[in-house]
Parts: sequence; C-alpha cells; structure tokens
Amino acid sequence: MSDSLFTKIINRELPSTIRYEDDDFIAINDIHPAAPVHVLVIPKHPYETLEQVNLQDTEFHTKLLQTVRRVAKEIGIADNYKILLNVGKQVQQVHHVHVHLMGGWSKTAKTATIDQETNDFIHHG
Repeated sequence: MSDSLFTKIINRELPSTIRYEDDDFIAINDIHPAAPVHVLVIPKHPYETLEQVNLQDTEFHTKLLQTVRRVAKEIGIADNYKILLNVGKQVQQVHHVHVHLMGGWSKTAKTATIDQETNDFIHHG
C-alpha cells in the first residue's frame, strides 16, 4: 500500500498548516473547510479506517477523543464545535483515519444555519 496523503503530510513530504502535534497525532487545517474553523485530527499510525483499530484498543480510542478535545481548546472553539468521523472506503476521501473538527461560528449563528453548512459538506464534501 502506498502512503496516504496524510502520511505524506506527517512525514513533511507535503506542506500543510499544522495546528497541533504530539507523538501520536497531528492536526491540520482542512483545505476545503465546511466551517469557519475546520481542522483534521489525524493519528500518526496509518490506519486506513477506524474498523482496522482493534475494538479492545481503548488507549487509541481514548487518546483520539482526548486529542480532539485538546485541539478544540487550543484553537479556541472548545465551547461550540462538531466532530465528524467517516468510516469505510465508500465514505472516506482519504483512506487514513481522521476526525473533522469544525467550529468557529459566530455566537449569533442559528443551529439550523450551522447544521446546513455541515450537512452540505457531509453530502457533497
């Protein structure tokens, strides 16, 4: 299997705006944002899909969600955000586990407007 786009970014073979990084994860700006702030949280281990991660690997699952929360806080959207995780080759554009972290809407934005923006992304992204 060849390296995914995200593996190439992790290895610094492709440029990207890095918003967070530790030993296990990297967070980068999405190049096709569906929200004012749209970041991808990506494990450095190249799992193609979440279903490749052993269900008993609670450390990975815990760290993934903890990292999403940590990134949300560090980029200033911890009080109001959405997360999306596509699973499976039919729905993933890049076959490397990643979580879409979206937020940054104005405090006056209506839920219906926010939902429409992200639903458009989900269905057409």
